[in-house]
Amino acid sequence: MTVIDRPTTVEIAGTLTAAEWMQRTLFTAIGRVPDAILRRVVPPVVNSDRDAMAPEIALLMKAAAAGPDFSDGTLAEARASMDNDCRVFADDAPAMDVADIALPSGIRASLYRPARRSDGLVVFLHGGGFVLGSRAGYDAPVRLIADRAGVAVLSVEYRLAPEARFPGPVDDAAEAWRFAVEHASEWGIDPQRIILLGDSAGANLCAVLANDLAGEERRPLMQVLMYPVVDAVGTHSSRTEFADNPALTAKQIAWLSGLYLPEGHPEWDPRVSPLHADDLSGAPPTLITVAGFDPLRDEAIAYAQRLAAAGVPTRLMREGGLVHGYISLTRISRAARGAVDRVADAIAGALG
Repeated sequence: MTVIDRPTTVEIAGTLTAAEWMQRTLFTAIGRVPDAILRRVVPPVVNSDRDAMAPEIALLMKAAAAGPDFSDGTLAEARASMDNDCRVFADDAPAMDVADIALPSGIRASLYRPARRSDGLVVFLHGGGFVLGSRAGYDAPVRLIADRAGVAVLSVEYRLAPEARFPGPVDDAAEAWRFAVEHASEWGIDPQRIILLGDSAGANLCAVLANDLAGEERRPLMQVLMYPVVDAVGTHSSRTEFADNPALTAKQIAWLSGLYLPEGHPEWDPRVSPLHADDLSGAPPTLITVAGFDPLRDEAIAYAQRLAAAGVPTRLMREGGLVHGYISLTRISRAARGAVDRVADAIAGALG
């Protein structure tokens, strides 16, 4: 285990190009304009629930719609595109100790330890449709949450599809959980106080893992699912309403799903689509966040409703003005930063 200090997100992800710096500077400046002024100059974007999109997000979506679609390029280009977006739009984050860890199977993880921390732990699984995303790309959000919540975070570099199709990422999530439980005491962690946190596909892995752990002696204290994908069948109305939202389009969802699922594998498999699980009563207390302009919004709400009906303490946090992937938009959007801060505060509250 090697402990390294990573002072800034930029040092993790590499040097920004001139174009990326210009984009970052422009949207950072826009994000700092008071909402009252922005709303006078940005045409309102309103969904069927009457949520109004945050104006800085509306400008970003307009720019994104005019740009290339990652699902039209190569896999390498798509992965680079997501990591580039993360480093352009994610906030600066505090320095802290970070340990690079190799798990028994060879997958790697980073253990973030802020100076002020509890004896709890967050196991974090990043988003990216099971195909994209990385520890480096999510460095800033993980630091922000670790620092604000005052908790160590284990960020897991699970294998990606198509190199590792389902159930590869699910297996890696389970390995990371077991590793965290087994090593908790040497990290100063109470193994009874481990929280699962993920966004998008990572939230799916958290939900599947939590359900698989039902009835075991060591279970998560809580699961936090940020705009999770929980129903690969995909018949919910938000999938249609926001099919062309450039934060995550229907075309991109289909491309990612096709790379993740083996040919012929049923989409309704509960370890792919936890919404279709027969019994959710063994899930831990749950926080689910949804974005108002996200094609995954309605399935996440349905999952929260099913958990509550099964007797699981469940909280649904609706971020009406935001889009999918807002965890990495905190530099340019006060609304996104506030939403991520609320997640961190909920984690801190659960850990007492």
